[in-house]
Parts: sequence; C-alpha cells; structure tokens
Amino acid sequence: MTSPTDSDVVVVGAGPAGTAAAVVLARAGLRVTCLDRAVFPRDKCCGDGLTASALHQLEGLGLRPEAVASWWPVAEVVLASPSGRRVELTLPDSGLHAAVARRFDLDAALVELARRQGAEVVEGARVTRAEVDIDRVTLTTADGRRWRAGYVLGCDGVWSPLRKLVCPRPEARAYLGEWHAFRQYRRSDSPEARRLWVWFEPDLLPGYAWSFPLADGWVNFGFGVPRRPGEASGRLGSVLSELARRPGIAPVIGSEGAGHATPKAWPIPAAVASGLLSAAGGRVLFAGDAARAADPLTGEGIGQALETGAMAATAVLAAGAHRPGHAADHYRRRVGAGLAVDNRLAGRLSRLLATPLGARAALRAADGSAWTRANFARWMWEDYPRAVLVTPGRWRRGMLRPSGAFAPGAPAALPA
Repeated sequence: MTSPTDSDVVVVGAGPAGTAAAVVLARAGLRVTCLDRAVFPRDKCCGDGLTASALHQLEGLGLRPEAVASWWPVAEVVLASPSGRRVELTLPDSGLHAAVARRFDLDAALVELARRQGAEVVEGARVTRAEVDIDRVTLTTADGRRWRAGYVLGCDGVWSPLRKLVCPRPEARAYLGEWHAFRQYRRSDSPEARRLWVWFEPDLLPGYAWSFPLADGWVNFGFGVPRRPGEASGRLGSVLSELARRPGIAPVIGSEGAGHATPKAWPIPAAVASGLLSAAGGRVLFAGDAARAADPLTGEGIGQALETGAMAATAVLAAGAHRPGHAADHYRRRVGAGLAVDNRLAGRLSRLLATPLGARAALRAADGSAWTRANFARWMWEDYPRAVLVTPGRWRRGMLRPSGAFAPGAPAALPA
C-alpha cells in the first residue's frame, strides 16, 4: 500500500462547492487537495442559471466571466402565468444580476481557478475507502493512492459516496431528492430566446418550465417539478417534448430538429438540515448537493453550493486543526442562521404556487407597478437572502438594493 499524501484539508468533489472551499482554504495558506472522479471539462446536468447570489460568490472567488466560454449575461426576464399573462422584468443595470453558463464550462473554469490559487486538483480520482482516526481522515482512491488530512469536505453530489463511507448506516429508502428536472440544449434563432423565460404551466405547479439563453444561439430548455411518491422520472422525458410544442413556448425555443442535444434528467436535493452537515466528530463536513442545500422554491443549487462550500472552509479556518467539534458547530450555526432560514421560507412560498390561482395571484402582485416589478426581480434572483428581513444578523446598509456583481469599479466581496 502506498504511503499517504498529507494535506491540511482534502476536498472530495471539484464542482462549485468543492472549488469554492478549495479557493478559500488555499488563499488562507492551507495545503488543499481536491479529488474528483471526473476529468474536466465534463458535462453536469443542470439548468445553468446563475442568480445574483451565485454571481457575487463567483466574483469574490476571483472568477471572471470571460473565462467561461458559454457565459451569457441576462438583462430581461419574462414570467408567464398559468393564464398566459406575461410579466416582463428588467433587471437593474448596476452590475450583473443574472447570467447563464453551461456547467461544462463553468466547472472547468472553477477548477483552473482553484489551481491558480494554490490548491492541488487531482482528476480521475474516485474515493473508495475512508478511515477516520481521532486526528485525521485517510482516503483511498480506486487506483490505490492514499490521501490523509485533518479535515475532509464532502462536496461530491446528491448521493455523496463519501457520506456512505463515513456514515455506513443506510437510509431507510434510496434518496431521490425533493425535485427532479429535465433539460435539453437547443438552438433557437428567435430574438425572444435571448431573454430568460419562466413558464408557470398549470400541470407543472409548483414547478415550472424555463428557457435560459446561452452564447452562440443556444438555450437551456427544461422543467423542474417536486418529486411525488411513486412517480417514475422516465415518464418525464415525454413531458419535455410535449412542453416544447405548446403555443406559448415553441416560438421561443424553436421547433424540433437538428442541433438539439439529448434530454437529460437529474435529482434536486432541497432538504438541508443540521444533521446532514457533518460527520466523524466534525472531521468531515458536507456542502452543496451533498448537504441537500438547493432552494426548495426554484431548485437553484449553484449559489447554495458556492455559499456552503465557502462556509465549510471558513469553519475549518475558524476552528483550526485540533478542534473539529468547533468546526462542525461553527458551520451548523452559520447555515442554521442563514441558508436554512431562507430555504424554510422558500419551501412555504412554494406551497403558495402549488395551484394556478396562487401562481396567478403572485404574478399579478409582481406586475402591479414598476416598483413591484423591480423588487420582485431582485427578490426572485436572490439579490439579497430570501429571509433577510427576519435574520437581523445579516442586516447591512443598502441590503435591499445591492449593486450587481462585476460592476465597474466596485470591490468584489469575498465569499463568507
């Protein structure tokens, strides 16, 4: 057996959560190794949308939009009510408040950023074994290499193989996420495809369909719905094709034909809880989809992954090498006082959108005036935390009218 390679922290998973953690830790001077079973660039099934929160996180990490080939800034949003009514929103011009980028490009750019900041990223490294001691964790990959560190951060997705290795008790049933979603990359030459569209179709509520613009005439077209007991996700592939033919959707996304990619599905884990955030006495912390941190209202997960990855890294820095229990407590408190509150509120609001009547009422209220349209756009695209008004610890001057990310001359805020 090979001798282990020592690091201060090993991060398992090099998606947004893992690379955010790696950047924060490497900047602080720690020895960081990031392991991922994939070789980048690689596709990752996703809606590809970036909220204002995600954009601020990316800016703080040091990622530049020009580093992401498919990056497309969003200025106009159209919401379609179950009745067919359209609500048109113009996002503020004070920096960037929404964008779209393929995960194929975004994640590869984040991996390169982590490397530039000093983290070692090892691709094609599938973790198959974890040994937890009182002062360290040793991981073994499928090729027999070993990695040893005081902390391990699990950023390895919704089914987190690392969790299964360090928490061997199986769940009562296979976890399938709270939502499931389908997406298809399509070419569309419609001018309307350059705007971001959300359709609240009656048969999808509280879910929705979307068309998110990408560079070079492509769109990410898809839909997400809450998972219902006994429902087979395979049936949903036919739903995507049927949605694409609807009169309110087809003119935006274009007709069926050449240039469209194969539809793909993925689960969305939206049930963050304190018991999911740590294991092994705090030596192992989980972030992103491995912590089930996605937004239960929209299914958005990139911003939440970046945020929890940075939070987990900050908890390690605050605790130091010899206080893993303190790291776990610090992390749980931060998530519990912020993201968990936001997600509980989002879950309640999702129930209001479960009927056509509720969805129509919400969009009528949003379209009531120029003020409501501007502020609904800010709230929906997470210009500020959803539950900021009931979490005084996050109050800041100007918190309800922040500048967008990448605003000329504005200093970038480091991820918390």
